Amino acid sequence: MKKYWHFAFGFFLIFAVGEAQETFTKQDTLRGSITKERAWWDVTYYHLDIKVNPADSTISGSNTIRYKVLNSYNRMQIDLQQPLEIYKVTQEGKELSYQRDGNAFFIELIASQNPGENKELTLFYGGKPKIAVNPPWDGGITWKKDTNGNPFVASSCQGLGASVWWPNKDHMYDEVDQMLISVNVPENLTDVSNGRLQSVTSLKDGTKTFNWYVSNPINNYGVNINIGDYVSFSEVFKGKKGDLDCNYYVLRDHLDKAKNQFKEVPRMLKAFEHWFGPYPFYEDSYKLVEAPYLGMEHQSSITYGNDYQNGYSGRDRSDSGWGLKFDFIIVHESGHEWFANSITNKDIADMWIHESFTCYSENLFVEYYYGKDAGSAYVRGLRKNIRNDKPIIGTYGVNKDGSTDMYDKGANMLHNLRQIVNDDEKWRAILRGLNSTFYHQTVISKQIEDFLSKEVGLDLGPFFDQYLRDIRIPVFEYQFKHSELSYRWTNCVSGFNMPVKVTLNGKAQWLKPQVGWTKFSFKHKKIMLKVAKDFYVDVKKMEGL
Repeated sequence: MKKYWHFAFGFFLIFAVGEAQETFTKQDTLRGSITKERAWWDVTYYHLDIKVNPADSTISGSNTIRYKVLNSYNRMQIDLQQPLEIYKVTQEGKELSYQRDGNAFFIELIASQNPGENKELTLFYGGKPKIAVNPPWDGGITWKKDTNGNPFVASSCQGLGASVWWPNKDHMYDEVDQMLISVNVPENLTDVSNGRLQSVTSLKDGTKTFNWYVSNPINNYGVNINIGDYVSFSEVFKGKKGDLDCNYYVLRDHLDKAKNQFKEVPRMLKAFEHWFGPYPFYEDSYKLVEAPYLGMEHQSSITYGNDYQNGYSGRDRSDSGWGLKFDFIIVHESGHEWFANSITNKDIADMWIHESFTCYSENLFVEYYYGKDAGSAYVRGLRKNIRNDKPIIGTYGVNKDGSTDMYDKGANMLHNLRQIVNDDEKWRAILRGLNSTFYHQTVISKQIEDFLSKEVGLDLGPFFDQYLRDIRIPVFEYQFKHSELSYRWTNCVSGFNMPVKVTLNGKAQWLKPQVGWTKFSFKHKKIMLKVAKDFYVDVKKMEGL
């Protein structure tokens, strides 16, 4: 295991892995930590009320924040990224003073803030938000036009943060309980945001305001705007909690293609409700919305830009053949409704909770429709994408995620765990239990790790240390000499003891290797040993020992 360490003093932090060194700034700490100015209040409600003007690429308006006072304090941190500006803050009819420190605004409250009280303030802001360079990976606002020359606008901000386009308490640990999103756009356009459409108001200035209400807790980056010349259609999915409204918004010229391709949605819902339990946001409906980029898991408002084709932009990420049997964006991004939107990491360092389970959900979808062997072939095929460049878990407190291996390596880690459970119905019960236990909660990695350890019935600490916090692939090492078989784990963390299924001379059996050698007599002159291919490990036969 490569050594890694960090030093934190004041607002400056250095993190090193081997030869790599990364420095973090005060701004990283303000963005990624639960500062004193955040910790004393719990956000309960936002009313984001904005005008989006495609003509000059501006956003302006207000955000009214309701919050519960947890501890008495009079300084509040609100985040809004440059070049946007807050130009006024009011509470109880009084204008408040504030100071800006980079992307953080510190507001000085005048009214008493007593524990248990519910308070409200309003922020007024505006400007030209950051333009997305490579959405959704390098996010912001995308300002495009469709083939008919109509504005086609959308937000995407995972990692970068929702404060790139609206002011809020921009940390994952505190999700707002409910939200009203009011978006004013030119009258020939439609805005689609999260939750359910409550009303549309036409104004005399040639604009319309769309009011969307979100009744469930929502993480900040899951809030979105999608603006275009949309047409819509809908259906009702008969799900495990009753009728689920499914609404689809697509550009006018794509309606026929969408009606065909979006048949994938009820198939996805049926498979994922089987594996994970009921869709987590029946109250807010399910929406699939065409966007000017590949796609994103915005809660109850999944964005789609996969060009109405199967695969990931038309290709199979697994090279197994099974990746072309489904529309990757519909399946993957919708899987995030369970893992990211319902179960949400408190710190982006634990983003594996979002991405590993959701990447793994792809092969569960394949299995549901095409069989267990097909699902296994798909997830094994993803191994070719694994880099093992740095740990999957990132750096805490500075808004820093880990390796992109959280996708494909994380999926194979979970596939390993399923092999250890060795009982398909028990495994499904564990996945469903995970979703019911942590329903609509923000969590840390330890909570998920401890839950899985308890349900599997093993101490999985070394297992998670190996796959989440180390970059090495464990090696199953064995030798056969004088009718004695010896085996062990190498290239692994201390105490790594994952059981593994093998075939010995054609007979399947389980072995429990340790870091030290385990030996037993094997009364055969020759040995044929194979480790089950569903385990993500390397195998090495030792000769002449």
